[in-house]
Amino acid sequence: MKTVLAFGCFDILHYGHLQYLRKAKEFGDRLIVVVARDATMRKVKGREPVFDEAARREIVKSLSIVDDAVLGHAGGTGKYEIVRDLRPDVIALGYDQPEEDARLRKWLDGNGMAKVKVVRIRHVENAEVYKSSRALDKLRRCVVREI
Repeated sequence: MKTVLAFGCFDILHYGHLQYLRKAKEFGDRLIVVVARDATMRKVKGREPVFDEAARREIVKSLSIVDDAVLGHAGGTGKYEIVRDLRPDVIALGYDQPEEDARLRKWLDGNGMAKVKVVRIRHVENAEVYKSSRALDKLRRCVVREI
């Protein structure tokens, strides 16, 4: 059984997320999704999450294409430690995830996981429409209009 590992914040789950996870699942039999911790979201996105990490994990886990959803490691254990723990066959990175493929590949090779395949999932539709930041902007405009 081939396991695929995908990562994300998934703060406001939208169509772009579903497409990313569907494409990731095509690379294996089992899809495990690592949901970013609240502290990681603050650091990466520069804002508070709309939903806390437990809620985001539960929402992602409820998707039929997701076999399991886990939270990323807390604290300073290193961002790749979850990869060492879960030992996937494939790591699927989103088109907009800033992770450098070469740096990840070097870490995998140096940690006994040279056979792990790293794939970059391209956005299947309009990347500017299906983004969390766009969804948040649209929600803000709707709320302001209603006030």
